[in-house]
Amino acid sequence: MAKVFITYPFSEDWIKELLEKHDCEVYPETSPPTVNEIKKRIKDKDAILCLLRDPINREVIDEASALKVISNYAVGYDNIDVEYASSKGIVVTNTPDILTNATAELALSLVFALIRRIVEADRFTREGRFEGWLPELFLGMELSGSTVGVVGAGRIGSSFAEKVMKLGASVLYFSRKRKEHLEKLGARKVELEELLKKSDIISLHLPLTSETHHIIGEKEFQMMGKDTFLVNTGRGALIDEIALAEALASGRIAGAALDVYEYEPGITTSLLKMDNVVLTPHIGSATYRARKGMAEIAVKNIILTLEGKEPLYRVK
Repeated sequence: MAKVFITYPFSEDWIKELLEKHDCEVYPETSPPTVNEIKKRIKDKDAILCLLRDPINREVIDEASALKVISNYAVGYDNIDVEYASSKGIVVTNTPDILTNATAELALSLVFALIRRIVEADRFTREGRFEGWLPELFLGMELSGSTVGVVGAGRIGSSFAEKVMKLGASVLYFSRKRKEHLEKLGARKVELEELLKKSDIISLHLPLTSETHHIIGEKEFQMMGKDTFLVNTGRGALIDEIALAEALASGRIAGAALDVYEYEPGITTSLLKMDNVVLTPHIGSATYRARKGMAEIAVKNIILTLEGKEPLYRVK
């Protein structure tokens, strides 16, 4: 029986198989453990099941002499020093696919919330300011007939692109690889500059790497039209948040909807006060099906690795 540290108190039925097969230490708080707490608890562990918020860096890895597998409860893994873990013979896994549809749906929901001004209208109504129908009350933009720029056409970006095309939008996409299945539906692969200049709505779906950090900054905002809306359900630091706040305040772009933040859980204060900004607390995969499924995959990744088998999803 191997020893496993689980950094979040999941519902027991979500991780039942792991609890039954191995000696599991479950962190009791929903607030994140500190780096020192992780280091202390991981010392004699064979595996760790961690969240995206948990930094599994070189310092942590060096404390875990018995560690065989790091199972990340997320599709992303920018919280883990994958290269260093791999050099120590530690397998790193993640949980893609199961959350693809949920996150793509959230991105689409944010698009509608933003371009149809739903959050503004909700607040207006709750404040008792609605006095009857008016021809120009909360005018917005229709998705059908618009041009949507998809930055990153992996699993989630492709799913989002398919959804907006079915609703009548044209799609430009920026990706390292050509996506024939999207092009058969009418999407067109372009360079980032063209996408920024021609899109009415821009949706970000990239992982966070040294290359994608601040891929949207002051220079990129200058390329966008004043009627452009920006949506981010990828990673917060894809956007220079200070530059975003300045672009919104100056009217450089029309609005933004964010589910992730550069210094999460911190948020640039000025964004909290803007009516043309929609903010959600990193809920892209927050459906019962996706979140339970992620836990089951994370558990299976650990069990298979400890049995000397290939995990369902290995980060390479």
